[in-house]
This record gives sequence, structure tokens and C-alpha cells, in this order.
Amino acid sequence: MDRKRILASVVVFLILALLVYLQYRHWRSFDWGTFWSQTNRINKWHVVHGIAYIYIAYFMRAVRWKIFLKPVRPKTSVAEMVSPTLVGFTGIAVLGRAGEFIRPYLIARRTDLSFSSQLAVWAVERIFDIGSFAFLIVLAIFLPSALPSIPHPEYYTRFREAGFILILLVTCTTVAAFVVKRKGEAVAQWVEARFAHLPKLAHKLGEKVREFGMGLNTIHGGLEMLYLSAVSIGMWYLIALAYHEVTHAYGVDALEIPVSQLLILMGSSMVGSMLQLPAVGGGSQMATIATLSSVFDVPPELAASCGILLWLVTFAAVIPLGLMLAHREGLSLRKLSAESHRTQEQPPPA
Repeated sequence: MDRKRILASVVVFLILALLVYLQYRHWRSFDWGTFWSQTNRINKWHVVHGIAYIYIAYFMRAVRWKIFLKPVRPKTSVAEMVSPTLVGFTGIAVLGRAGEFIRPYLIARRTDLSFSSQLAVWAVERIFDIGSFAFLIVLAIFLPSALPSIPHPEYYTRFREAGFILILLVTCTTVAAFVVKRKGEAVAQWVEARFAHLPKLAHKLGEKVREFGMGLNTIHGGLEMLYLSAVSIGMWYLIALAYHEVTHAYGVDALEIPVSQLLILMGSSMVGSMLQLPAVGGGSQMATIATLSSVFDVPPELAASCGILLWLVTFAAVIPLGLMLAHREGLSLRKLSAESHRTQEQPPPA
């Protein structure tokens, strides 16, 4: 681990430590006995069902990447994408952000394509993720029978405002993607000219625009766009069902939260995941616990237990199978991470 990653980990650790301190200072009456009692009473079958939903979602990610590869590798099967997907997400769970490029790196090696082309696909995949989740959460926010019934209706106004901002963000992103797809080289040259006073940054941004355009070129026609959108929305709905299974595993009224409202919990977890330590997470759990406590009036002990279990099911459950697949294929997560970052920093071939 280089100095930058060590420094980043130290900063994240300090921020998370402060958040934990402030959270439990607020919960001065936190009862560890109640925490363990609530944790021990969960229905294990609900947890198993939640994990099953998460694994099906990983399979759908493999299906989506296979669709992206269709123009250049039409004979690639979904089965070939499953192992890199599971190993890649295991790398993120174990190594944190350092493992983000493992999945596109493995797929590039397996399909004999350039790493830059699969990084481009990875970037486009992020747009489908954001757009699909935004579609579901905006639908929940503006449905008359969904969010207005939350324990604290005063939050509903804030959620509506956030929904409008999300719509604007997705719209701007979609327009930008359309422009890059049609005029990618011209946009790259404009970016390079705009930041010409910072040559290294200008070159890097220009290459990112070209890579992104390359990824967009993997989508051919409206039918394929609809197929990718359907797979993405279905995948995120399965993740929401996994959240539903975990919260209902406790069998208490405070956690009988409908799927439409659990999307708010998912959103907070995604925002919190930007602050995480390798293998232990941190930000995701803290954001989930805080949302359960403040928005849904879940008691502190129950919120803490549920937040940790949600992280284990939706984020860490991939680790056992991912490590087993990596061992079977003779792969080292740390070496893959180092190789992928080193390759990513190299300039693409002319």
C-alpha cells in the first residue's frame, strides 16, 4: 500500500471514529444486552433469502456485462462473466476502493480485450446503476401511498426535493452521455483546450472522455438500451428485496418497512459507502443505522444490529465464494489490484 492509500485510510478511520463517538454519545442509554438479544433472535431463513437475492443480482450484473460485450465478443457467455464479477466484488469488499478495477481487469484478460475498453464499459455501467436506482427511488418518492406514511412525515418534503435533484442529475448525465456518444472526439478536444494550462490534467480528462465514448459505443439501438435498462432496474429491485428480507428477519413492528421506503435506506447506505475501510466498511453501516434511528424511529440497539446485518448480507456475503473462485483460478486480490491500477495509469495505445 502506497503513502496515498495509507493517508486516505487514516483519514477515513478518523472520520468514522468521530462518527461512532458522536452516535453513541447521542445514544448514552445504549444497552449492549438488548443489542445481542435482538441479534440472536433473527430468523435465519430470511437472511438466507436475502443473500440469495444478492447473488441473483450479481448474476444479473454478469448478464448486463455480457450485453455490453455483444458487439465485440458476441460468443462470450454469461457463465464466463460470473467469476470475474464475484471475484471483483470480493476485491472491493476486502480491499475497499483499491479493488474497484479488479472486475474490468479480469474481464479484459478473459475476453482478450484492452483494459481501457473494459474501464469504459465499467464507467457506462455506473450510469445504468445510477439511472436505475434513481428510477426506483423517484417512483417511491412520488407515489402517493409510499413515503408519506413514514414515521416522520416532515422528512417527506426533503425526500421530494432530493427526488427533483436526482431527476435533474440523471437528466444532465443522460444528455452528457448522448453528446459524448455523438461527438466524443470533439468533446475530448474541447476539454483538453479548456484545461490547456494544466497539461497533465487536460490529457487525462481528454482520455477519460474518449474512454467513456468507447464504452457508450457498445450500445447499439433502442432495443438493446431497453434490455440493459430492464436488467439494471430488475437488479436494483432484487437488492431492495434483500433489504426487505433482512429487516423482516427481526420480526418486530419497527422494522416492518415496505420495499418502497427501504429504497431510502439503500440510498443512505450508498452515500455512506464513500467512507469505508477495507474489509470492515464503516460508513455504510453508520449511515444505515442513523437512517433507521432518525427516519424510521427504530430503537438504537435494533438499528445497530440491523445496520450491521444489512452490510454483511448486501456487501460482505460475496466474500466466501469470491475467495474460493480466486483460489481455484490462482488469483491474488492484492496483485490484481496493483496490476489493474498500474495498467490504468499507463497511456492507452495509439
